[in-house]
Amino acid sequence: MINVLFSAGDERWPAYAEALPAAFAAKGLKVNLHRDQSNPAAVDYLVHAPNGTVSDFAPFVNAKAVLNLWAGVEKIVGNPTLTQPLTRMVDAGLQEGMVEWVTGHVLRYHLGMDRQIIDQRPVWEPVVPPLARNRRVVLLGLGELGTACAQALAALNFQVIGWSRRAKDVPGVTCLSGTEGLKAALTQAEICVLLLPQTPATENLLNAETLALMPRGAFLLNPGRGPLIEDAALLAALDSGQIAHATLDVFRVEPLPADDPYWAHPKVTVTPHIASETRAETASEVIAENIRRGEAGEPFLYVVDRSAGY
Repeated sequence: MINVLFSAGDERWPAYAEALPAAFAAKGLKVNLHRDQSNPAAVDYLVHAPNGTVSDFAPFVNAKAVLNLWAGVEKIVGNPTLTQPLTRMVDAGLQEGMVEWVTGHVLRYHLGMDRQIIDQRPVWEPVVPPLARNRRVVLLGLGELGTACAQALAALNFQVIGWSRRAKDVPGVTCLSGTEGLKAALTQAEICVLLLPQTPATENLLNAETLALMPRGAFLLNPGRGPLIEDAALLAALDSGQIAHATLDVFRVEPLPADDPYWAHPKVTVTPHIASETRAETASEVIAENIRRGEAGEPFLYVVDRSAGY
């Protein structure tokens, strides 16, 4: 019997208490799934989220892996007690949700939908948008989510440029990397989407200097991580017209405080961290597969590179 501790938040337990056993059964795994932390040495795997009850992993001396429920691992990767292999969540539901959110908001900006939906006036003013083939969209981050979004936008015929720290090759996407690649990408970013992980190297990546590289009147989407943006610099860029509008889904402090200037800014759309969500059904399939792999002595999926931070 495989001993699996569920150490995520209370609100997630009902859904996973149903979805995980079904996924384990589909893989032929006999699992004791529980929330009892009284015997940590007996635990084989931890299904974990940073808002759960486990912050000290040292007592879990026999655990073969910590399986993170979130795509982001910035809140756990630096934990000095975490010596077990750590995996991050990459699942079909998370990917599909992000693709839908990103393409929806890119199309909103591309087509100028706010003109009719929000700013409608009794003035007949036919403003015709360019075709997608003439619109440049930049994705900063070409991980699993960024690549999926880039390919979806390329399928809609946008000119898609992707940037990553290390060189990538994505069909249908112009891929750039490194410092000079970042500059080249931003100078073309009529619409810019942030899907980078949060690491010391990516914090405040969009600041006064890098925002100034973008074409005047560019649009910005951030469904990645709040600290990727230097907030004061973005507000200044919005006020000056350098950035025409920003749709922000993630923030340094969440929930976003009621007095935060983003709420009241006329050029900002706030969405409450809903760009994509880990779905219990599809996430459970990934967890079950990783446990099957661990029991079979096979490599885990989506192992975190501790040195890179993701």
